Amino acid sequence: MTPAISQSAQSAQSDYLESAAPSSQPDLLVSAALHLMSHYGTRPGADAACLKLACVIERHLKALAALPQLSPLMQGTCAQLAEQWASHIDACSPPPARPGLLARALAAGAMA
Repeated sequence: MTPAISQSAQSAQSDYLESAAPSSQPDLLVSAALHLMSHYGTRPGADAACLKLACVIERHLKALAALPQLSPLMQGTCAQLAEQWASHIDACSPPPARPGLLARALAAGAMA
């Protein structure tokens, strides 16, 4: 026997679905970005995880900056913050792996 959904539960579900409509996308993105930013760097020894988190924060900020529903002030702020996070990511990213001797020799041989 399936329990019947109460009137208040249906109303609450309807309210939730209405609040998650596309018009609330900026609010959801701001909320998510703030949540992610509050967790950045809170776990000691989680450098790789923090770098991934920084990338997600940057993407959220870029998405916010591109939303026409936001005021020009918010768009500019999000764009500026996205650039700052991108700089941070570049500074914290490990340098590219140097190719080994065999790879360099093969590459030199292919050029000849």
